[in-house]
Amino acid sequence: MGPGLLGIVVATGIALTGYMAAAPTPTLATGSYAQATGQSCGVCHVSPAGGGQLTARGAAFAAIPTHRADPAGAWAQMSGSAPTPAATPAPMATATPPPNNTTGSIGDSNGGGGTARYVVLAWNDLGMHCYNGDFQDIAILPPYNTLWAQVLKVGDPPAVITQGITVSYEMEDNSYSVGKTNFWSYVQKLFGVSLPDNIGLKGKGLSGTMDLENDHFVAEGIPLTEFTDSQPSTPEPYQMATIVVRDAVTGVELARTRTVAPVSTEMHCDSCHKDGGVERISTGRVATNILALHDKENQREYPAGHTGALMDRRPVLCAECHSSNALDAAGLKTGVAGVPSLSKAMHGTHADKVPVGIDGCYSCHPGPSTKCLRDVMSSQYGMDCTSCHGDMKQVASNRSPWLSEPRCDSCHGDVHQDNALYRLSKGHGGLYCAACHDSPHAIAPSSQPRDGIKFELLQGHNGPIDSCTVCHASQPQGVFDMSGKGGPAPVPTVAPTRTPLPTMAPTSTPTKPDDRRRKDRKSRDDDDRD
Repeated sequence: MGPGLLGIVVATGIALTGYMAAAPTPTLATGSYAQATGQSCGVCHVSPAGGGQLTARGAAFAAIPTHRADPAGAWAQMSGSAPTPAATPAPMATATPPPNNTTGSIGDSNGGGGTARYVVLAWNDLGMHCYNGDFQDIAILPPYNTLWAQVLKVGDPPAVITQGITVSYEMEDNSYSVGKTNFWSYVQKLFGVSLPDNIGLKGKGLSGTMDLENDHFVAEGIPLTEFTDSQPSTPEPYQMATIVVRDAVTGVELARTRTVAPVSTEMHCDSCHKDGGVERISTGRVATNILALHDKENQREYPAGHTGALMDRRPVLCAECHSSNALDAAGLKTGVAGVPSLSKAMHGTHADKVPVGIDGCYSCHPGPSTKCLRDVMSSQYGMDCTSCHGDMKQVASNRSPWLSEPRCDSCHGDVHQDNALYRLSKGHGGLYCAACHDSPHAIAPSSQPRDGIKFELLQGHNGPIDSCTVCHASQPQGVFDMSGKGGPAPVPTVAPTRTPLPTMAPTSTPTKPDDRRRKDRKSRDDDDRD
C-alpha cells in the first residue's frame, strides 16, 4: 500500500480545520491606568505613545480581572515592582506553612533563616496542541492538552520539591468543552471508550490536581478547546491556565503562576480539497472529499481487517492504519504493519504540492492566523520550520517521528541536551529546559504576548528566566552553567540581564540547517532506501 491520501489531513502532532483569531488587544491606551500605576504607556504597549499591541507585561496586567476597577492594586499584584527590575527581583509570591509541618518536605526556613519561599515553574509540553474541529468524519487528534510543573523551595541552593505539596490547575474562563466540540459524540466509535462529559482520554477535566511523575507534576490529556466560556464562538489559540501549589496538610497556598495552554484547530485542507478541488470531488464537506479521494485511489490496497470504503464507516481514525507515535505515547495502539506512518504519509504525499518553507508548513500546521512557530529563533533570527526540520521529504524520511526530532545541541555546542527530545531534557539544577526557556516552538522570548506573562510574574520581564534570584535566595557567585553537568565556576558575579541567555543566540544567521543535521538527515534518507 502506498502512502495514500489519508495523510492529506494529517500532520504529525498538528491538526486541523478552522480559522484562528488573534488575541484581542486594546486599541486605545487609557491615561488613567498610567496615572494610577505610575507607569508610562510604553511599559504596557509596544508603541511608546500607547494604544495597539500589548507587551508581555501589558498582557499580564490586562489579564488580571480587577485591573479596570483597581489598576494600582492590579499592578502591585502582577509585579510588586517597577517596570525596570532590581538586580535581585523577588521570586513568586509564597505563603509559610506551619512550623510543625508533618510531611518532612516543607520547612519554615529559607537557607540562613527567615520565611520559606516557593516558586512554581509551569509550561505546556508542546508549542501547540491540536485537535479536530469536527469529529463526525475524520479524527486525527483528540482534544489533549498537557501541562507540566516543577516546584522549588527558594534557597542557597534551591531545592526541587515533590513531597508534602499538592499542585492544581484550572483553565481560565474555560470550564467546559461539550458544546464547543462534538468529540464526546464520537469518542466511543473512534477510541473505543465511553467518557463522561468534559473528561479527556486520561481522566482529566478542565481543572483538577496534577499528578506527580518523579521530579515534576503533570496534567495529561486535558480536553481543552480553543473557545472560552465568555466567547464560545471566537477561537483563541492561546488559552491560559492557573497553577497553584498548596501545603498538602494545611492547604496553605505556597505559590502560583499562570501559563499558556496552546490549542488550535487551524488547518487549511480546504485550500485543495474544497468541493470541486482535487479530482473534482464534491461531497459537501472537506473531510468527506478527502475520504472519497482516499477510497478512489487506495481502497483496493486496504489491509485485512480494515477493508470497505472509508465513506461507509465514518467516523474514521486515521491512526487506525497509519501509526502515530503521538497517540501511541498517550497509551493508544495505532497503525498496521506495512502501512506508512501518519507523518510519512502526510509529508511524503505533499512534498511537491506545497511551497518549501513556513508558508508550506502553514498549509497544514496552525497556521496563518495562529502562528504556532513564535519562538525567539523565528522572531529574532529569521529561522523557520525548515531551518531545524528540513524540507518535507526530509521530514517524511524520519523513521521515528515525534520520538526523534532536531536537537538544540546540533547548533548550540555549549548546551548539553541529555535527552533525544528537548521537551524531556533537563539542565541547570535538575530543571527541565522548558521550565526556564518554555515549550518547543515557543522558546522565550516568544512573539506571542501571553507566553510572556509567566516570566513577567516571576522576574518582572519577559523570558527566558535569567534572574538568578527567582530561585536562589541570594545572587550566586560565578558564571551560569548551561550544561547541567556542574555548578557555577568561581569567578565574579554575573548580574542578570533583560536579554536572552547568550547560548540562545546563534553565532551566525541560521537560515539553513547546519552540516551536522544535513549529515544526519542524509543517513536517514539512506536508511529508507535500504
